[in-house]
Order: sequence, then C-alpha cells, then structure tokens
Amino acid sequence: MFWHLFGAMPPEFPGSAWIPPVLGTVVFLYGGRPFLAGAVRELRERQPGMMLLIAMAITVAFGASWATTLHIGGFDLDFWWELALLVTIMLLGHWLEMRALGATRGALEALAALLPDEAERIVDAGTETVPAASLVRGDLVLVRAGGRLPADGRIEAGTADVDESMITGESRAVSRGPGETVVAGTVVTDTSIRVRVEAVGESTALAGIQRMVAEAQASSSRAQALADRAAAFLFYFATAAGVVTFLAWALLGSLDDAVTRTVTVLVIACPHALGLAIPLVIAISTERAAKGGVLVKDRLALERLRTVDAVVFDKTGTLTRGEPDVVGLAAVAMGDAELLSLAAAAEAESEHPVARAVVRAAVQRGIAAPRAMGFAARPGHGVEATVDGALVKVGGPALLAREGLGTPAELADDVERWKARGASILHVIREGQVVGALALEDAVRDESRAAVRALQDRGVRVVMITGDARQVADAVAADLGIDEVFAEVLPQDKGQKVAELQRRGLKVAMVGDGVNDAPALARADVGIAIGAGTDVAIESAGVVLAGNDPRSVVSVIELSRASYRKMWENLAWATGYNVLAVPLAAGVLAFAGIALSPAAGAVLMSLSTIVVALNAQLLRRREVDPARVG
Repeated sequence: MFWHLFGAMPPEFPGSAWIPPVLGTVVFLYGGRPFLAGAVRELRERQPGMMLLIAMAITVAFGASWATTLHIGGFDLDFWWELALLVTIMLLGHWLEMRALGATRGALEALAALLPDEAERIVDAGTETVPAASLVRGDLVLVRAGGRLPADGRIEAGTADVDESMITGESRAVSRGPGETVVAGTVVTDTSIRVRVEAVGESTALAGIQRMVAEAQASSSRAQALADRAAAFLFYFATAAGVVTFLAWALLGSLDDAVTRTVTVLVIACPHALGLAIPLVIAISTERAAKGGVLVKDRLALERLRTVDAVVFDKTGTLTRGEPDVVGLAAVAMGDAELLSLAAAAEAESEHPVARAVVRAAVQRGIAAPRAMGFAARPGHGVEATVDGALVKVGGPALLAREGLGTPAELADDVERWKARGASILHVIREGQVVGALALEDAVRDESRAAVRALQDRGVRVVMITGDARQVADAVAADLGIDEVFAEVLPQDKGQKVAELQRRGLKVAMVGDGVNDAPALARADVGIAIGAGTDVAIESAGVVLAGNDPRSVVSVIELSRASYRKMWENLAWATGYNVLAVPLAAGVLAFAGIALSPAAGAVLMSLSTIVVALNAQLLRRREVDPARVG
C-alpha cells in the first residue's frame, strides 16, 4: 500500500504473492497471541472487554485475508497490511503502558541498589570490613565521607550533612548529629560518623518502600474499573454494530462490502485507547509522586485525595518537629545573651531534650557558653553546675519550690504570657537568686505555615488534633491559622474525631506519624503517614510521605486532581471517538461517497491511541515538589 501511495508497484518475483500471507500469519500468531489469550480469559470469566474485541477484529481480518488468498468464496478482501498494522499498534500501546508502569517500579525498586555491599564494623581492635547483609542490631559501624549508610540506625558520634534525596525527594543535604536517626542508602557527604544499627534487612525503610511498591502495583483502581466497564460497553456496542452492518450490506446484495464494513467496524472500535487511558495516567502519576518523595501504597487513596475537603494533622511530629525549642528569654539585671550563656553552660553535659534545646539555641545565636564544673542532674528538678565560680541552677517550677523562691516581678508578665500559651518555663538561678527565665515550646515546622495556607487557598479545611492541653493546641493553631482544633484527645479517641468530621459530610484525609495515629489513619477516607513515623502508622495509611514536609500533602492533592482530569479527558476522547467513528465505519455515509477502508480504520484507531498516550504524558510536566507549594 505504501508503493501505491507513490503510484508505483512493488517488485514481483516467483512466490512474492505469498510474502504477505506468510508474514501476516506470523504477525497474527506471534504478535496477536496476547490478545487471543486475553480473549479466552475474558470469555472464561464472562467479562468481555478490550482483549475480546481486539481478538475478534484481528481474527476476522486474518480469516478474510486467507479466504481471499486461497480464493475461497470469491472474496477480494486482502487485509494483511491492515492486520499487521493493527497488531503492531496494539502491541505498541501495551508497550507504552508497560514502559510507564515499569518506570514507576524502577524508580522505586532502584532504591534497593542504593545499599552498599560492604560495611565497616567497629570492633575492639579497630574496624573490620564485613558484608552489609551480615550486620545485626546493635552493631556500631563507621560511615566515611561519601559513603552510604548500610542500615538504619542512630548516630552515636559525629555530625554530618546527609543526602536523603533518594528517600525524601529533598534536594538539599540535611545536617544530622548525635542521637538522630539515619536511613540505609542515604549518603554522608562531608565527614565520618559512627552509627548504631537499629534495623537491617526487611526491617529497613528501603525494604518497607519496596513492600509499598508491590502493594501499590497490586491495588485496584475505581477509575480502572470504570474503564473496564466502558470497554465492556464498547464490546457489546461494536459487536451489535458489526452484526447490523454485515446484515444490512448483505441484504443490499454486496457480500464483499458486508465483510469489509464489518471488519472496519471491529477494527475502528478496538478500545485500546480506552485500555491505555487509565493505566497510563495512574502509572505516570504514581511515578511522579515517587520521585517527589510521596509513596502511594493504594491507588484508590490517590484517586480519593482529589475529593478531600478536610485535612486533619496530628500536631506533634507532623506540624511540629516533636522537640522543644527556646522561643522566649527574659533576664533580670543582665542581657538575654548572658542569660542564655549561663543556661547553656549549666545544661551542656545533660542529654535531656530540654537541655539540648537550650544549648542549640545558644549555638544558633552565636553565643559561646563558658566551661562549667561540677555538673549534676537533679531528676524532677533540673540541673546545676559551677559557671565562672558561681553556682548556677536551671529548672522548672519544681526547682523554684525546692529552693523556696518565687518569680521576680520583672519576669512575672513574661512568665504568665508564656504559661497562657502552654509553654514550658525554665528558671535560671545564680547564687540563690533568680536571674531569668526561658520559654520552650514544641517547635513549629516552617513548612507547616505554607502547607496550611496552601490547603486553605484550595478550599480545604485544616484541622489539628492533639493530646496536648487546650492552651498549647490553641497557641499552635493561632500561629498556623488552623481552622479547627481538637485538643486533649486521648489516643484511642482520635478515630472518633475523624468520624465526627465525616458525619458532617466532609471527606477527610488524616496525616500522622505515631502509633496512636493508626486508628485515625485507618478511619479516614485517606490516611497519609509521615515517613519518619512508626511502622504501625505507615501500615495504616494509603499514602506515605517519605520526608517530614507537610507541604507534600498539598503536592499530592494537586497531583490527584490533575490525574483525575487526565483520566476523564482520556475516557471522553476514547469513548467519544468510538461512538462517532463506528457508524462512519459501518458506511452510514456511503451514499454520499464517504467510506472508510479497514486500513483507514486502523490508522484512525492508532491516532486515537497516540492522542491518549500523549495527553497522559503531559502529567510528566507536573513536579511533586513541596518547595514549590505556595
């Protein structure tokens, strides 16, 4: 047919007439095998769909072509070229779909290759190189600059910038120091650290990600079920149209036209564009999410996110960092810098989170703390040490009560204001005199403000749930501009609060990271677990944020909405094209001289598939990047 386009004839030689039938048969039996096998499966399951319709089209074309080749029945219906084109286009569509699905799996499964083969285990004699697979919990390993973490663990010595982009999607390296957790496969960029192994093998975060990939690939999709039903409708529609077309043209006395039009109807009605419409969108959206540090365990969860009109955030560890931060200073007869220097010196040797917060505040402000002597911790009361020859004590209200001291008048207003916010108060006592106070609160993530604002701009109600006291919760909510607060909620009651919102008619997404969030995550329409959270929380969620940035929630909701739009655009094109093209293929306009050949039908069918594929590919322009949320 390509020769004919240029007004030429292909060369002929003995046996050349058998080239199309022989090669066409090979194409039919080899290339068409997936469709023929799929048709048998659909018949056995009594669920006719795309595979059965394709199998019917290529089988009719194959049979009619052989009948013509063997001069059976007087037909002149040489469909070998159309048959080859049809099978090739069908296989190309499947290849595009599988390639997209494979890219999703590959983007995540490649994480397994991030684990180093060997590790340096620290022993009494120094270090020894051992296979990473032989590490056990409790081992101490040395990770040098530029090396990858061989297992999940906690840093015991050293501070380094760690590249966690392959896990969290965050492009910038994150500073990690003693006491902080690190994840297998991440890269230590600048200095060596010593890490105590806490999880190996199937217990690591990477292994968990691989399990989530498997669950996501196996999970069903409501949109896919819709596409399957549409394919079944098209099967009955095309079959009925084919039968009517054959009978109508046969009654008109043209058996050749009857077969030709019937084959064209079946060819043009092949719903491969429909079969590609949904899986390709889902595959690409899942891949984009994964590259942005959002792991989709359940495809239905990704689809439901577009309908969410209320997002419930757990406070501690989600909207906040889950660790105290110095938010206020008030001094008596000295400057704030000197007060913080005294407190940091006294707290320097303590491992308590509050002590680390005080020391960190001094470092962040560039305040050097003098060396303290005679450090002692007083459980329940605080710490004490000698700083520059003076006895300094740092502690809360219990310390004041034990020392028989009260809050100086100069500090009263500040202390009362801090207490009203629910802040923890530390008093600094030097030589028996209260010289100042510090306020500490659970540090709010800077990203939380942007996340709350972005959700509200998109018409989503933001709710916070916490077990903290009402004044603490209200202070954080006021800081972030949150719409509604549930405070002093017991862990077992969080699920009931989610149900209460659902009873108001709201579609609820729950975001949390702890064991006590698991019931609420499971109860919500969509559960979103913070990746740094517990295994229980992650198992209860449909979507997992590999990092701790709450702005990722906004990103994945936007992705869900964009994916849904693409699904319906593709469904509308694929089904609308068939409904309009089938009557044309049946020859309803033949009286006006407008008729489609099977070859033209195959080209139009392939064009429909290409349009759907290209439309789905437009999703690749959407980056799931929390940093771009605004």
